[in-house]
Amino acid sequence: MTTGEVINIAGYRFASLDDLPRRRRELKTLCNELGVKGTILLSGEGINVFLAGTRTSIDRLLEHLRSDPSLADLRVKESRSDRQPFSRLLVRLKKEIIALGVDSIRPGIQTSPRISPRELKQWLDEARPVVLLDVRNDYEIELGTFHGAVTAGIDSFREFPDSLPRLATTLRQAPVVTFCTGGIRCEKAAPLLEQAGIRNVFQLDGGILQYFEDCGDAHFQGNCFVFDHRVAVDPRLHETPDELCFVCQHVVTAAEQASGHYIPGKVCPHCYQAPDEIMRDVVLRRREEILAATNPLPGSVPYDNVRPLNIPRRFDGMTLVECLTAWHPHLGTGRWRLLINAGRLRCDDHTLAESDIVREGQRIVHCIPATVEPEVSAEIEVLHEDDCIIVINKPAPLPMHPAGRYNRNTLTWILGSAFGVPLRAAHRLDANTSGLVVFSKSRKIAACIQSLFEQNRVEKRYVARVHGHPVADEFDCSLSISSRPGFAGARGVDEHGPPSLTRFSVRRRCDDGTSLIHAFPVTGRTNQIRVHLWHSGLPVVGDPLYQRGATLGEGQTLGINDPPMQLHAAFIGFTHPGSGERVEFTAPVPLWD
Repeated sequence: MTTGEVINIAGYRFASLDDLPRRRRELKTLCNELGVKGTILLSGEGINVFLAGTRTSIDRLLEHLRSDPSLADLRVKESRSDRQPFSRLLVRLKKEIIALGVDSIRPGIQTSPRISPRELKQWLDEARPVVLLDVRNDYEIELGTFHGAVTAGIDSFREFPDSLPRLATTLRQAPVVTFCTGGIRCEKAAPLLEQAGIRNVFQLDGGILQYFEDCGDAHFQGNCFVFDHRVAVDPRLHETPDELCFVCQHVVTAAEQASGHYIPGKVCPHCYQAPDEIMRDVVLRRREEILAATNPLPGSVPYDNVRPLNIPRRFDGMTLVECLTAWHPHLGTGRWRLLINAGRLRCDDHTLAESDIVREGQRIVHCIPATVEPEVSAEIEVLHEDDCIIVINKPAPLPMHPAGRYNRNTLTWILGSAFGVPLRAAHRLDANTSGLVVFSKSRKIAACIQSLFEQNRVEKRYVARVHGHPVADEFDCSLSISSRPGFAGARGVDEHGPPSLTRFSVRRRCDDGTSLIHAFPVTGRTNQIRVHLWHSGLPVVGDPLYQRGATLGEGQTLGINDPPMQLHAAFIGFTHPGSGERVEFTAPVPLWD
């Protein structure tokens, strides 16, 4: 269509209509034949139309509609545009053509008296006592309204009945004139006021748009929101530069469009949230999800635990009891024999015997009925989340992965349960160490972050309280650490192990014989900081494994009521795998710091 050939119409008529399905079929067929697009709402109480087409097609459609005696006096507002504003045709059957939800209000049978725009202007020119009641939604009113108008304070017309008790006193002070965009809402709002006992109620005939046409901008401030492609019109009925936000459906003025918070189709100043506000909302939501997943702790309810054991190459050809004893020596041969003879070790649904030969890669399962896991701390805190990573402040004691006595009472199990998707840890902390852990949301991101750790391109800082006072304020430890765990998972110094380096600086030497220090691990070996401090004669306070004179127990995870191991991952910095920018995260300091 060329410029000026598109005719836009908007109008309504309250009338008792029957046989709605037939009417819908006929109108849909006719509009499709005429190439008319837009929306037609049909109900037992009348019709409401927002349509566009050529001059000829609109005239033919109106002729058809007005041929029905019930719609003979259907009035519409016309405007022109140089393009078709609607992408399709919708003909819908509704309970109400304008939803109020009060069945006793029937504008097709009885409505309130009307006042013409010119008569209202005369009242206002003469400063007569009158209450102007704007029954539109708040976001419409923000664009403009009559000077001194009372607003309903609603986000939807369905809320209007609930606003009456608050407005009642004001509305009884003088004659009331209700107004809206084109008058349709006043057809129900004004009778509802009368039902509520308000006297001298009028409705502005034709609404604000008719007032603009007859009286211009007299006594009106701003523009008028319209429910079509124009978004808003000024008192001369010219389209304004206002836009409608695709996300929140709020009007965006020309001034607001100049804001850095306006990105068409994505965000506007009304729905924009600062990054810290968005993160706060994410953190609060995740906190609720974690709370639901840990109340009660998932491992506190008895369950049948099936633990997979994939046979390593070094045990190939051993008997089952020899393999398990060598693999997990802390249980001892006698304990493993009892478990095997009780039928707890199985492979492919077959119970295994002590003398069965195991092979590399064979998958055996250890069945543990009615498992109840030791209690752990569930004070897990999400510090950051984006499309790529999640940063957690891990409490202690809390194992990261299933192992030993812990399966469901672990960080990865809890997060998977809370978030509903598996997360991949980019690195790990000991069960007794608190602080920052980075998780990735995809395998690709996990590979990127793990590569940074392997290349020592991640900056880490730990806080620790140690027994003793270091001689120097700054010192390094570069002792190599064994690559294989010993008894209870302990790793010690091994000159043949991989090279390791940790840098230390003293923060404070305390009167109780302890010191607060910062630890900066350059490499990332298991237990590296604890081993280096132990061999430096400065074991971490509360460490159950690397203590002076300590006897290694069956397991190294502390109990929930034990004094904490005072080692905390306080800072981490790296290149974000998504943005490529440097990011840094800091965990809140522990109580012992």
